[in-house]
Amino acid sequence: MISGFNSNQELVKALVNEGYIKSESVARAFLEVDRRNFVWPGSEHLAYVDEPLALGDTGQTISAPSMIAIMLEALELKKYDNVLEIGTGSGYSAALISKLVYPGSVVTVELNYRLYLFGRRNLQGYPNVIPVFADGSKGFPMGSSEEIYDKAVIMAAAREIPKDVLNQVKKFVLAPVGGRGYQDLIRKWKDGREENYGGCIFVPLKSL
Repeated sequence: MISGFNSNQELVKALVNEGYIKSESVARAFLEVDRRNFVWPGSEHLAYVDEPLALGDTGQTISAPSMIAIMLEALELKKYDNVLEIGTGSGYSAALISKLVYPGSVVTVELNYRLYLFGRRNLQGYPNVIPVFADGSKGFPMGSSEEIYDKAVIMAAAREIPKDVLNQVKKFVLAPVGGRGYQDLIRKWKDGREENYGGCIFVPLKSL
Protein backbone atom coordinates (compact mmCIF):
# COMPACT_ATOMS: atom_id res chain seq x y z
CA MET A 1 0.00 0.00 0.00
CA ILE A 2 1.20 3.49 -0.86
CA SER A 3 1.59 5.95 2.00
CA GLY A 4 0.16 9.45 2.12
CA PHE A 5 1.32 12.36 0.00
CA ASN A 6 1.02 16.13 -0.02
CA SER A 7 -0.64 16.54 -3.40
CA ASN A 8 -2.75 14.77 -5.98
CA GLN A 9 0.19 14.84 -8.40
CA GLU A 10 2.42 12.99 -5.91
CA LEU A 11 -0.28 10.38 -5.34
CA VAL A 12 -0.74 9.77 -9.06
CA LYS A 13 3.01 9.48 -9.63
CA ALA A 14 3.18 6.81 -6.92
CA LEU A 15 0.21 4.91 -8.40
CA VAL A 16 2.03 4.87 -11.74
CA ASN A 17 5.35 3.82 -10.23
CA GLU A 18 3.71 0.99 -8.27
CA GLY A 19 1.98 -0.31 -11.37
CA TYR A 20 -1.61 0.37 -10.35
CA ILE A 21 -2.02 2.88 -13.16
CA LYS A 22 -0.88 1.34 -16.45
CA SER A 23 -2.36 3.54 -19.17
CA GLU A 24 -1.87 7.17 -20.04
CA SER A 25 -5.60 7.77 -20.19
CA VAL A 26 -6.15 6.57 -16.61
CA ALA A 27 -3.17 8.60 -15.39
CA ARG A 28 -4.57 11.71 -17.07
CA ALA A 29 -7.99 11.17 -15.50
CA PHE A 30 -6.45 10.86 -12.02
CA LEU A 31 -4.47 14.06 -12.57
CA GLU A 32 -7.60 15.93 -13.66
CA VAL A 33 -9.77 14.73 -10.74
CA ASP A 34 -8.45 15.76 -7.32
CA ARG A 35 -9.50 13.28 -4.62
CA ARG A 36 -9.53 16.08 -2.04
CA ASN A 37 -12.70 17.43 -3.64
CA PHE A 38 -14.53 14.16 -2.94
CA VAL A 39 -13.64 13.19 0.64
CA TRP A 40 -16.06 13.86 3.49
CA PRO A 41 -15.70 17.30 5.10
CA GLY A 42 -13.06 17.08 7.82
CA SER A 43 -11.10 14.34 6.04
CA GLU A 44 -9.26 16.61 3.62
CA HIS A 45 -5.93 15.99 5.36
CA LEU A 46 -6.26 12.29 4.46
CA ALA A 47 -7.18 12.83 0.81
CA TYR A 48 -3.87 11.61 -0.58
CA VAL A 49 -3.52 8.52 1.60
CA ASP A 50 -3.99 5.28 -0.30
CA GLU A 51 -6.72 3.97 1.96
CA PRO A 52 -10.52 3.86 1.93
CA LEU A 53 -12.01 6.73 3.93
CA ALA A 54 -15.33 6.83 5.77
CA LEU A 55 -18.04 9.02 4.29
CA GLY A 56 -19.33 10.45 7.53
CA ASP A 57 -21.58 8.08 9.47
CA THR A 58 -23.27 6.64 6.38
CA GLY A 59 -21.45 3.32 6.70
CA GLN A 60 -20.00 3.83 3.21
CA THR A 61 -16.46 4.70 2.09
CA ILE A 62 -14.53 6.32 -0.70
CA SER A 63 -12.32 3.53 -2.01
CA ALA A 64 -8.52 3.56 -1.92
CA PRO A 65 -7.04 5.21 -5.03
CA SER A 66 -5.04 2.06 -5.88
CA MET A 67 -8.24 -0.02 -5.86
CA ILE A 68 -10.02 2.46 -8.10
CA ALA A 69 -7.02 2.47 -10.46
CA ILE A 70 -7.21 -1.33 -10.74
CA MET A 71 -10.93 -1.09 -11.53
CA LEU A 72 -10.51 1.66 -14.13
CA GLU A 73 -7.82 -0.32 -15.93
CA ALA A 74 -10.03 -3.43 -15.89
CA LEU A 75 -12.95 -1.45 -17.34
CA GLU A 76 -10.88 -0.57 -20.44
CA LEU A 77 -12.92 2.59 -20.94
CA LYS A 78 -13.03 4.32 -24.30
CA LYS A 79 -14.37 7.62 -25.57
CA TYR A 80 -18.11 7.46 -26.27
CA ASP A 81 -18.66 4.55 -23.85
CA ASN A 82 -21.89 4.77 -21.87
CA VAL A 83 -21.31 3.38 -18.39
CA LEU A 84 -23.53 2.42 -15.48
CA GLU A 85 -21.98 2.84 -12.03
CA ILE A 86 -23.75 1.38 -9.02
CA GLY A 87 -22.75 3.06 -5.77
CA THR A 88 -22.02 6.75 -6.32
CA GLY A 89 -20.60 7.32 -2.87
CA SER A 90 -18.84 10.68 -2.96
CA GLY A 91 -18.77 10.75 -6.76
CA TYR A 92 -15.00 10.25 -7.07
CA SER A 93 -15.02 7.18 -9.31
CA ALA A 94 -17.85 8.58 -11.45
CA ALA A 95 -15.80 11.73 -12.02
CA LEU A 96 -12.79 9.65 -13.10
CA ILE A 97 -14.92 7.52 -15.42
CA SER A 98 -16.45 10.65 -16.95
CA LYS A 99 -13.02 11.88 -18.02
CA LEU A 100 -12.24 8.55 -19.70
CA VAL A 101 -15.48 8.22 -21.67
CA TYR A 102 -16.25 11.84 -22.61
CA PRO A 103 -18.30 12.62 -24.66
CA GLY A 104 -19.87 9.35 -23.54
CA SER A 105 -21.93 9.31 -20.36
CA VAL A 106 -21.96 7.91 -16.84
CA VAL A 107 -25.18 7.07 -15.06
CA THR A 108 -24.29 6.66 -11.39
CA VAL A 109 -26.87 5.24 -8.98
CA GLU A 110 -26.92 5.69 -5.18
CA LEU A 111 -29.40 4.24 -2.69
CA ASN A 112 -28.33 6.29 0.36
CA TYR A 113 -30.08 9.66 0.02
CA ARG A 114 -27.45 11.61 1.98
CA LEU A 115 -24.71 10.22 -0.24
CA TYR A 116 -26.77 10.85 -3.34
CA LEU A 117 -27.00 14.54 -2.40
CA PHE A 118 -23.30 14.68 -1.46
CA GLY A 119 -22.18 12.96 -4.66
CA ARG A 120 -24.51 15.04 -6.85
CA ARG A 121 -23.06 18.23 -5.40
CA ASN A 122 -19.48 17.03 -5.97
CA LEU A 123 -20.28 16.09 -9.57
CA GLN A 124 -21.78 19.43 -10.62
CA GLY A 125 -18.75 20.22 -12.77
CA TYR A 126 -19.02 16.96 -14.73
CA PRO A 127 -21.69 17.48 -17.40
CA ASN A 128 -21.65 13.92 -18.73
CA VAL A 129 -22.43 12.36 -15.31
CA ILE A 130 -26.07 11.68 -14.41
CA PRO A 131 -26.56 11.01 -10.66
CA VAL A 132 -29.66 8.94 -9.83
CA PHE A 133 -31.29 8.15 -6.49
CA ALA A 134 -32.44 4.54 -6.87
CA ASP A 135 -31.79 0.87 -6.08
CA GLY A 136 -28.84 0.09 -8.34
CA SER A 137 -29.01 -3.67 -7.74
CA LYS A 138 -31.73 -3.68 -10.41
CA GLY A 139 -29.76 -1.49 -12.80
CA PHE A 140 -31.29 1.63 -14.26
CA PRO A 141 -33.96 1.82 -15.61
CA MET A 142 -34.70 -0.69 -12.92
CA GLY A 143 -35.31 -4.24 -14.11
CA SER A 144 -35.03 -3.43 -17.82
CA SER A 145 -33.61 -6.16 -20.06
CA GLU A 146 -32.55 -3.68 -22.75
CA GLU A 147 -28.81 -3.28 -23.41
CA ILE A 148 -28.60 0.37 -22.41
CA TYR A 149 -24.92 0.60 -21.43
CA ASP A 150 -21.61 -0.56 -22.87
CA LYS A 151 -20.26 -1.55 -19.45
CA ALA A 152 -21.18 -1.43 -15.77
CA VAL A 153 -19.24 -1.28 -12.53
CA ILE A 154 -20.49 -2.02 -9.04
CA MET A 155 -18.68 -0.17 -6.25
CA ALA A 156 -19.95 -2.43 -3.45
CA ALA A 157 -19.70 -6.12 -2.64
CA ALA A 158 -22.30 -8.39 -4.23
CA ARG A 159 -22.95 -12.06 -3.49
CA GLU A 160 -23.24 -12.43 -7.25
CA ILE A 161 -23.47 -10.05 -10.16
CA PRO A 162 -27.14 -9.04 -10.45
CA LYS A 163 -28.80 -10.45 -13.57
CA ASP A 164 -30.69 -7.20 -14.11
CA VAL A 165 -27.38 -5.33 -14.37
CA LEU A 166 -25.81 -7.89 -16.70
CA ASN A 167 -28.89 -7.72 -18.92
CA GLN A 168 -28.42 -3.97 -19.37
CA VAL A 169 -24.83 -4.05 -20.71
CA LYS A 170 -23.43 -4.85 -24.13
CA LYS A 171 -20.04 -6.10 -22.91
CA PHE A 172 -19.41 -6.81 -19.20
CA VAL A 173 -19.97 -5.96 -15.55
CA LEU A 174 -17.06 -5.40 -13.13
CA ALA A 175 -17.84 -6.01 -9.46
CA PRO A 176 -16.44 -7.21 -6.11
CA VAL A 177 -18.08 -10.62 -5.65
CA GLY A 178 -18.13 -12.54 -2.38
CA GLY A 179 -19.16 -12.41 1.25
CA ARG A 180 -18.87 -9.74 3.89
CA GLY A 181 -15.25 -8.88 4.63
CA TYR A 182 -13.58 -10.33 1.52
CA GLN A 183 -14.37 -10.52 -2.19
CA ASP A 184 -12.77 -11.12 -5.57
CA LEU A 185 -12.89 -8.45 -8.23
CA ILE A 186 -14.69 -10.16 -11.11
CA ARG A 187 -15.22 -9.04 -14.67
CA LYS A 188 -18.20 -10.97 -16.04
CA TRP A 189 -18.86 -10.83 -19.76
CA LYS A 190 -22.21 -10.98 -21.47
CA ASP A 191 -21.47 -14.52 -22.69
CA GLY A 192 -20.81 -15.74 -19.13
CA ARG A 193 -17.01 -15.65 -19.17
CA GLU A 194 -15.39 -14.45 -15.95
CA GLU A 195 -11.98 -12.96 -15.16
CA ASN A 196 -10.62 -12.58 -11.63
CA TYR A 197 -8.56 -9.48 -10.80
CA GLY A 198 -7.72 -10.57 -7.27
CA GLY A 199 -8.91 -10.04 -3.72
CA CYS A 200 -10.53 -6.88 -2.43
CA ILE A 201 -12.68 -5.59 0.42
CA PHE A 202 -15.79 -3.49 -0.17
CA VAL A 203 -18.81 -2.58 1.90
CA PRO A 204 -21.88 -4.70 1.02
CA LEU A 205 -24.19 -3.77 -1.82
CA LYS A 206 -27.52 -2.67 -0.40
CA SER A 207 -30.91 -3.01 -2.03
CA LEU A 208 -34.54 -2.34 -1.18
